[in-house]
Amino acid sequence: MSLDRWEPFREFMTLREAMDRLFEESLVNWRRLGVGAGERTMRLPIDAYATDNEIVIIAPVPGVNPEEVEITLEGDTLTIKGEIKPPLENVDYIFQERAYGPFSRTLTLNVPVDAEKAEATFENGLLTLTIPKAESVKPKTIKVKSK
Repeated sequence: MSLDRWEPFREFMTLREAMDRLFEESLVNWRRLGVGAGERTMRLPIDAYATDNEIVIIAPVPGVNPEEVEITLEGDTLTIKGEIKPPLENVDYIFQERAYGPFSRTLTLNVPVDAEKAEATFENGLLTLTIPKAESVKPKTIKVKSK
């Protein structure tokens, strides 16, 4: 028999976790009831990081054909749009947790980029967008000369 130390704060969740859970459960219930069907646009979850030379954005878009994803880059504003097809209609689901419908995400990059050299790849349901930074913002090394 082992004794575990009781930690009263272990079971508490942060306010952010509570709000995320509240909104997630509310949206799932609305979809299940058919409220607002076709009116909502899901917020596409992304991961984004920057290197010295580029900005990389990764977004999960399972079940979406690459040709059906629309990516626009105007100035420093990036928008990714598409639609995840609805589930089967002729079955009674035991669980239906996957989100479906139109999705969109707009980001302000706040860094000058070279839109002409941007590339998007699609592999295993992940969209990876690589956008090179403009030459003017790339780090430059200045060598010190001695006299």
